[in-house]
Amino acid sequence: MSNFKQTMDEARGLVKIDLVLRRAKLVNVFSGEIHETDIGVHEGFFVGIGKFEKAEKELDLSGKYVVPGLIDGHVHIESSHLCPEEFCSLLLSHGVTTAVVDPHEIANVMGIKGIQYILDSVDRLPFNTFVALPSCVPATELETSGARLEAKDLLQFVGHPRVIGLGEVMDYLGVIQANPDMVDKLKLPVPFFDGHAPGISPQDLNAYYLAGIHTEHECSTVEEARERLRRGFYVMLREGSAAKNLIDLLPVVTSQNSGQCLLVTDDRHPRDLIHEGSIDHLVRLSIKAGMDPVQVIQMATINAARAIGLKHLGAVAPGYQADFVVLEDLNTFEILEVFWRGIKQSEGNERPRFSRYNVAGLTKSVHLGKWSSDKLRVFTNSESKSNQAQVRVIGVQEHSLVTSALIRELPVRNGLVYPDPAQRIAKIAVIERHHQTGNVGLGFVEGLELKKGAIASTIAHDSHNLVVVGMSDEEMNLAIMTCNEMEGGLCLVDGNQVIGKLPLPIAGLMTDQDAETVAQSLTEMHKKALCLGISEKVDPFMTLAFLSLPVIPLLKLTDLGLVDVEHFRLTKVVL
Repeated sequence: MSNFKQTMDEARGLVKIDLVLRRAKLVNVFSGEIHETDIGVHEGFFVGIGKFEKAEKELDLSGKYVVPGLIDGHVHIESSHLCPEEFCSLLLSHGVTTAVVDPHEIANVMGIKGIQYILDSVDRLPFNTFVALPSCVPATELETSGARLEAKDLLQFVGHPRVIGLGEVMDYLGVIQANPDMVDKLKLPVPFFDGHAPGISPQDLNAYYLAGIHTEHECSTVEEARERLRRGFYVMLREGSAAKNLIDLLPVVTSQNSGQCLLVTDDRHPRDLIHEGSIDHLVRLSIKAGMDPVQVIQMATINAARAIGLKHLGAVAPGYQADFVVLEDLNTFEILEVFWRGIKQSEGNERPRFSRYNVAGLTKSVHLGKWSSDKLRVFTNSESKSNQAQVRVIGVQEHSLVTSALIRELPVRNGLVYPDPAQRIAKIAVIERHHQTGNVGLGFVEGLELKKGAIASTIAHDSHNLVVVGMSDEEMNLAIMTCNEMEGGLCLVDGNQVIGKLPLPIAGLMTDQDAETVAQSLTEMHKKALCLGISEKVDPFMTLAFLSLPVIPLLKLTDLGLVDVEHFRLTKVVL
């Protein structure tokens, strides 16, 4: 009873509390208004708004704006190439105090060991990291991953205070057809089930929603978003480094349905995080596009908290965790200070620095076995002496993860099909790197605009085999060998020279270098990629990483071969 009375007195302003924010312009996400008030904070939580005369510390904001800490409702740490400590530090400097992360990238390489690493590394950070357990490891049976996780494997993490749900359920066919393995995962006792169903029919959306999956971040058109909103889904408007859907989807947001919309980044490179930002960047883009700032802030805070079930986050109000951001101006959304549980974590361009968790056992993840560049050869399908062959080609689309299914004529010499610089069509290969199976998937790709050289990466969603694109087998082979020697990473080759590389020793996905160093390396590599002909409109490594993801239409390549995603089957490269 005494504790209850103490809490009542704190909220009423009758006793001394830890902190009072004086003369704040509060962006109230509940009432949708901006009003000047004092704000009380005690023991890491807001005790209320109004008058608080007694406090250990006062902060006079002199009319500056206060908004709740921003929430990224769906993001993969691994896609930043940064270790979790560096990633969280960077997000804090951009006003993001909460992130819902799905560690399915590292889980596809390392299994449960990878999930445990993410949980352990964020455990003591002044940041709210919540984990949605990977639902699809592997994502499909049309690829080879480093691990296989079933419901019984995930059960050991249920009950962990940071584990809040099941991550993006990409196997929507498994859901609507009641595949036993998928059903077992949907029966896990967790409160939140994240969606991922591009291309699903409106009728099948009914079944997908009834399965308990109530969010979606893969909408790329207004109509797709509208069909989901009509059924009660929370629609995540995404703006990452490769997939940029935010502006295209904003027209679906109205005053009537905006409560069902939230902002996410999904996958974002460190140079974009440093120079543009995270969720704060999406807020600025939305405001610039003409949206009401208060409505946008709701989408970046309370809407996300409600969609995911984070009842103590997303607002500046009694009983909510005291995570907040101080701004000079709403329209520019320039962040002055960031607080987590009432303690300042970042000011201006300064961000906190965190010690690193031990990564022992998470390195040396590239295992190619016996390798020969002969495995890169693409043969014609007949005894034809024609100097051309009809070939299925993956078509890259700007700022999209969706690809086109193209038919092109490519040159043939001595029974082998070659890439064509004149058409800017390159060869692509995906090489299994986990179990030394020797699997190599081969195909061709258009839209990267590569003229010469090769580009390779051990980041290849979602099984993260080694993916390489090039204009000659010799250059592709050098890039492959370089990634192997680095024990994972990114590589650029021109002729017989390695012109750029970034080692990623943690599972072949991440590094413990600081964000600025990684961003600088990526910037230099992107410039060199332009010299190879890569289009300025394409993020070379992020785009490359998604060319092997067989759950997003239309054509993708895995270590098992070319995948017709629409019909969910392997298909021939050479017709």
